[in-house]
Amino acid sequence: MIEYFSSHLWQFWTLVGFICLILELTSGDFFIMCFSIGAFVTAIASTFVPSFTVQIIIFAVASLLCLLFVRPLALKYLHRKGEDRPSNVDAMIGRKGVVTDAIPADGYGRVKIDGDSWKACGENDQPIAKDAHVEVVSMASTIITVRAL
Repeated sequence: MIEYFSSHLWQFWTLVGFICLILELTSGDFFIMCFSIGAFVTAIASTFVPSFTVQIIIFAVASLLCLLFVRPLALKYLHRKGEDRPSNVDAMIGRKGVVTDAIPADGYGRVKIDGDSWKACGENDQPIAKDAHVEVVSMASTIITVRAL
C-alpha cells in the first residue's frame, strides 16, 4: 500500500489542493488558495520528480511565490470596490418598491422591497396610494421614508 502511494504522489498533492480549495470557501481572503495552487503545481511536478523531499520544497516555493505575487493581484482585482460598497442602511437608500398598504398623510403604511415588507412613511408626510411605485429616500431604525416615482 505504501508503495502505491509513494509511486502515485500526484494523487496526494491533488487531494491537498482540493482540500485547500474547500477551506478557502470558508475564508475568502485568498490565503489558503495559494497553498492550493502550490499543491496543484507540485502534483504536476511529482510526475517528473520522484523525491518526496524535493516535492515538499516545490510545494513551499510555489506557495510562497503565490502568496507574494498572485494573492495581492487577486485581492486588488476581486475586492476593488472594498470600502465604497454600501451596506446596511446605506444599501437601502435608492431602492425601489411597491406600496402594499396605502400610506396616509402623517401616517404609516407598508412597502414591499425585494420580497421584504417594510413599515413606511411618505416623504414630507405626503400620502401615497396602494400599488404605487416608490423609492427609499431615508431610513430611521426599521421605518423607511419613501417618495412616489
